[in-house]
Amino acid sequence: MLGCRPTVPTVEPSDHYLPPMPTYLTRRVAFAAAHRYRVAGWSEERNVATFGLCARPNFHGHSYVCDVTVTGEVDPVTGFVADLGVLDEVLHREVRERLDHANINLDLPEFADGKLMPTGENLARFIAERVQAGLGAAARVTRVVVAEDSTLSATYEPG
Repeated sequence: MLGCRPTVPTVEPSDHYLPPMPTYLTRRVAFAAAHRYRVAGWSEERNVATFGLCARPNFHGHSYVCDVTVTGEVDPVTGFVADLGVLDEVLHREVRERLDHANINLDLPEFADGKLMPTGENLARFIAERVQAGLGAAARVTRVVVAEDSTLSATYEPG
């Protein structure tokens, strides 16, 4: 039957057009840092019973690997979802300068006694929030993965 179906305009692909689709960019950054797990209001015995070796008073360290994923509109001219130079500068300032060769419990006020526990989960969220603040509207952080070693990682995906 003629005239019953609406006409849907079609977009012909060209060499310069890609239909919009989710596009992500992930940059890896590494840092070495020390930490320990301790609830300030608990006895040493309770901390050790709960956190084991991770509660040792002299701390322990990891060579962390952190993947930060961002999304945004792909620039039709450059083809980039984010300016890599800007992302690298933010990662350097907000991750490497803050965390590399730091004692997380002592050097970052957010993780001091009675504040955030320096777990991978809390580090991933902390990094996501700091990187997003540094990027502003330039890109949106969609995922941060923080790995303490090759067997353990934590992922934070902002809502």
